[in-house]
Amino acid sequence: MEFLLFTFVGVVHLLSLSSGKPIYKNDISRRTFQEIREEIASYGDVAKAIIDLAVYGKAQNRSYERLALLVDTVGPRPSGSRSLEKAIQIMYQNLREDGLENVHLEPVKIPHWERGEESAVMLEPRIHRMAILGLGSSIGTPPEGITAEVLVVTSFEELQRRAPEARGKIVVYNQPYVNYSTTVQYRVQGAVEAAKVGALASLIRSVASFSIYSPHTGIQEYQDGVPKIPTACITVEDAEMMSRMASRGNRIVIQLKMGAKNYPDADSFNTVAEIIGSKYPEQVVLVSGHLDSWDVGQGAMDDGGGAFISWEALSLIKDLGLTGQPGVSQQRGNHVCGRGPCLVLGGLMRAPCTASPASNPATWGPGPWEVRCASVLTGLRPKRTLRLVLWTAEEQGGVGAFQYYLLHQANISNYSLVMESDLGTFLPSGLQFTGSDKARAIVEEVMHLLQPVNVTRVFRAGEGTDINFWIQAGVPVGIVR
Repeated sequence: MEFLLFTFVGVVHLLSLSSGKPIYKNDISRRTFQEIREEIASYGDVAKAIIDLAVYGKAQNRSYERLALLVDTVGPRPSGSRSLEKAIQIMYQNLREDGLENVHLEPVKIPHWERGEESAVMLEPRIHRMAILGLGSSIGTPPEGITAEVLVVTSFEELQRRAPEARGKIVVYNQPYVNYSTTVQYRVQGAVEAAKVGALASLIRSVASFSIYSPHTGIQEYQDGVPKIPTACITVEDAEMMSRMASRGNRIVIQLKMGAKNYPDADSFNTVAEIIGSKYPEQVVLVSGHLDSWDVGQGAMDDGGGAFISWEALSLIKDLGLTGQPGVSQQRGNHVCGRGPCLVLGGLMRAPCTASPASNPATWGPGPWEVRCASVLTGLRPKRTLRLVLWTAEEQGGVGAFQYYLLHQANISNYSLVMESDLGTFLPSGLQFTGSDKARAIVEEVMHLLQPVNVTRVFRAGEGTDINFWIQAGVPVGIVR
């Protein structure tokens, strides 16, 4: 619901506040903050209508049911796979059938990596079969695998201090979990740092605050000029166990086998749909999530949930009365059904309750007309264009989002706010926001409209793989938390 409110509030273009530059000649950011606050508060009824429909109305649980159908039908959607492209085509058709505007696919070239068979067996000081997951873009081992002694370290600094010991060994990282953004650097850079000191392979403690002997996967990155070595994640439990063994002076030997392969880039698409703004159609509030996932799960949380609540944002507005074309005239007049007043919009005749123009010619003017009772249609359309983008290949480092950014950066001044949901769809608490102090003050006022569901907090450090490009360009961003 956070997504929706920013499209309706026509009081200010947030980018102009973020950059300090007036983007539009008719920019209204010169209004006093009190005037802006009062106008935002006037959208209380709109916020209530959105909340009521999403939480209590016919849209209740809709995004869950939509998501369940996709993941049950398609399953995992790794970058470059046929299942990802099947999911994209399904979503393209879904968005068209939902009645959204400007539904289209934007071509993208994406990585294609497959993990193959993989195993890790501790041979010394005892036999122990380990649970592992190869990391995205990793190379494989030779068919016979790599059998080598292990060096256990807890940080990159320790690895550097013990660099002479690492040559010809498998480096095991048992880094403590601090937070995701800090600790994930070991997964992303672990293979490169180990290769720099002559290691044959690296095994990284899964980046997780909790484990039930469950290894995690994710992307890792090689570096030009540094030898590529196989790399995988192991469980927290096995990393801790080998750390204890090493502290006792035990010699640890592991046989690692990985059948991972990298293939040429594949063709894919970002999936786009819109509701075009009524007053500032050229200004865009972008909401997003990614459709791809890793291959070892259905991707319901990462990031099916984020993708589908982003779609739901547009569906809710459509359900609240979006009809006709942007900018059409609207009138209210009595209606022969006796349930008036009715909302009359120029457009297609799709209403369940209609009347001839002759029934009220004084107020209707030239046709054709669509007529709906006010109880059925509120005529809700956002002032700015609300654009949904379902990214492809996020797990490979935001590949789809980066190519979208390159394609659209010439119009960057038209983007009022870029939003993403990729932290999991749990009970929301607010919005993580990155922008100027003035923009933050306005966002805080907008978030007050979500008081009925107690989701009003504005946190700092809004960031995400798919939206970080926009931050660097000075565009305000938000991520649902």
